[in-house]
Amino acid sequence: FKAPSTDHPALYRDLLRTNRVHWIAEEPPAELVRDKMMECHFRFRHQMALVPCVLTLNQDGSVWVTLVKPARAITPGQFAVFYKGDECLGSGKILRMGPSVYTMQQGKNREQGPKKEDKIEPAT
Repeated sequence: FKAPSTDHPALYRDLLRTNRVHWIAEEPPAELVRDKMMECHFRFRHQMALVPCVLTLNQDGSVWVTLVKPARAITPGQFAVFYKGDECLGSGKILRMGPSVYTMQQGKNREQGPKKEDKIEPAT
């Protein structure tokens, strides 16, 4: 799929899954183990700004990463690196991604279906 523009909604996603995360300090962070989810920040390219996200821990040590706002051009094979403040928590390779913003918009448009106002009433 080639998007028509660099800002096309098909390039944006807000959900991804990593493989088993390599945690640096504690394996995995206590908050994540206790609550099964944790707010932190992530990036998947060296120079990019940190993006707020919520991690959800899976049984196998992988995580689902839910971004506060969709990020552009996330690609399987890249590494998601997680931070809490200035501390690097660890990283995991991106395995798969949720639907793109474009796909989600298409779904929303389909769900709504025709509205009552769309029907043309015969003139009386």
